[in-house]
Amino acid sequence: MKNKYYIPADGLAGLKENFKKDALSGFLVFLLALPLSLGIAKASDFPAIFGIVTAIIGGVLVSFFSGSRLTIKGPAAGLIVICSGAVSAFGGGEIGWQMALAAIVVAGVIQIIFGLLKLGKLADFFPGAAIHGMLAAIGIIIMSKQIHVLLGINSTILKGKEPLELLAMIPESILHENAHLTEIGIACLAILILFSIVKNQKIKKIPAPLIVLFVAIPLGLFLDIKHEPAVMKYALVSIGNVFDVYKNGFFKADFSVIISHTGEFLMYVVLFSLIGTLESLLTAKAIDGLDPYNRKSDFDKDLVAVGVGNTLSGLVGGLPMISEVARSSANVSNGGVTRWANFFHGVFLLLAILFAVPLIEMIPNAALAAMLIFVGFKLAHPKEFIHMWHVGKDQFILFTTTVIVTLATDLLIGVGVGILLEMIFNLAYGLKIKNLFSATATVHLQDSQQIVVFRDGLSFSNVLSLKKIINNLDMSNNIILDVSQATVVDHTTMLVLSNFMIEMKRKELNVEIVGLENHLKKGHSETSTRVLK
Repeated sequence: MKNKYYIPADGLAGLKENFKKDALSGFLVFLLALPLSLGIAKASDFPAIFGIVTAIIGGVLVSFFSGSRLTIKGPAAGLIVICSGAVSAFGGGEIGWQMALAAIVVAGVIQIIFGLLKLGKLADFFPGAAIHGMLAAIGIIIMSKQIHVLLGINSTILKGKEPLELLAMIPESILHENAHLTEIGIACLAILILFSIVKNQKIKKIPAPLIVLFVAIPLGLFLDIKHEPAVMKYALVSIGNVFDVYKNGFFKADFSVIISHTGEFLMYVVLFSLIGTLESLLTAKAIDGLDPYNRKSDFDKDLVAVGVGNTLSGLVGGLPMISEVARSSANVSNGGVTRWANFFHGVFLLLAILFAVPLIEMIPNAALAAMLIFVGFKLAHPKEFIHMWHVGKDQFILFTTTVIVTLATDLLIGVGVGILLEMIFNLAYGLKIKNLFSATATVHLQDSQQIVVFRDGLSFSNVLSLKKIINNLDMSNNIILDVSQATVVDHTTMLVLSNFMIEMKRKELNVEIVGLENHLKKGHSETSTRVLK
């Protein structure tokens, strides 16, 4: 019987030890990844087959460099908006796609540099409410386009439309919907919703997208959408042969974009590298919390691995990849133990595009749209808005402002406004300008206890300084974190302190936070911002 301190072997020893569990989990994740990778690629205005190519690279190659054991690497719904925006900004079609690839390659190199410079802690710098607002906005943007695809509207007429325009077009699309494609899409969406509320654990282990395909493909055949004149050109997935895709050359990225679209190129490099890095790191951190063996990822190493994957993916035509949350969570729940589960998921995808293309091309696009609408809804779930209101009115304002500005402008401006707004809140709460990026504390020993007294304010912008202070402590002693003199302890800092307490509890170390009773809580959550009375 394995004791509670047991850690599964890594490398070839881990493969031998956990082959059955990782292979089975990899196969189940593959069933989830296949339709999602296709849907994400199509929604990103990339050729569909390159969604699978991205996931293959993320599984078969990146597994060997990864700094996390349980995350699944592949294309992400959260980057759809950036990908489709880049393709459109660079001229659309094949030219826009190939120029967007160049931005992905350069962003991948930047991510490698981030990792080598030990910037895996970068995710801690951004306000939690702004990140959630960005993800919610991405969810709304995804739904704003995919609703039209579910209704059987040709996606080519949607190109170049802004999110608010797409939302305004929904009534018109309903009036001109294609009955057969809408029936398929609604049936698939209903399946996903039903599976999300099922409580039976055995049923929940079945990948819902697999059931969607089992329903959508026969329904498409029964309704004969392949030969329906009005929609036959875009009713079904079309990916072609992987060998035909590369017959004119293996490398697809067009670096002439650096000269022809310099401003837009730099903007999308920043977006790909920054947003991709944040999403990947946040997922890796979340999955660490689900790891039954309490292992901790090496975020810097994982960032280098993702950067290597993105550099290669961009060169050969693929989308940007991250540690993807839905597939990674499925890997944990399916019993994946080591990084080999990610490897096997990539192998099964490779086998699929080599031997199962005719079957893949029987998938209705309306089914993929239903999956993406469901993903988008989870990102922008009403519970997110309710939760932020519970955390505090200040965080709700920050969250909703980030959502609205992102929808009206773009991701970079939306997150930037969120960061600025949180700084303004914290300054109003008493944070001094000199402490914006530097936390101040004194550390002293008293009766075998390390007492850390924090002075001035603790905010998201100085949280890296806070973590440096904590990491320099002697963990062999009892630790008391005294925040009684801190003018403000914001929501992001409370999240960091909460996660630190959980980690120390797992290690059976004694840590206590004192002084919060001196503060007013700005919401009803334990992680609400605290302001000194």
